[in-house]
Amino acid sequence: MRDLPPLGALRAFEAVARLGSFHLAAAELHVTPTAISHQIRSLEGHCGQSLFRRRPRPITLTEAGARLFPVIRDGLDLFAAAIAQVRAPG
Repeated sequence: MRDLPPLGALRAFEAVARLGSFHLAAAELHVTPTAISHQIRSLEGHCGQSLFRRRPRPITLTEAGARLFPVIRDGLDLFAAAIAQVRAPG
């Protein structure tokens, strides 16, 4: 079995990294900023290290976060493309 974090945590990470904001990511994913924060903490726990530098603002990626971001972004893009290909018309 694969040792993967929850998909919601990966989606939250990708949105925060892309948008540079917990608030904007929360708005995009239709959840609260607190929910985003919990998802990020969960992913950081899974990885065993911080993925964002939270202070001073703006939020920036740590070295680990910068390595992880393109892989997660590209993976989610692949999922979206695959779903679009198999989605029934209409």
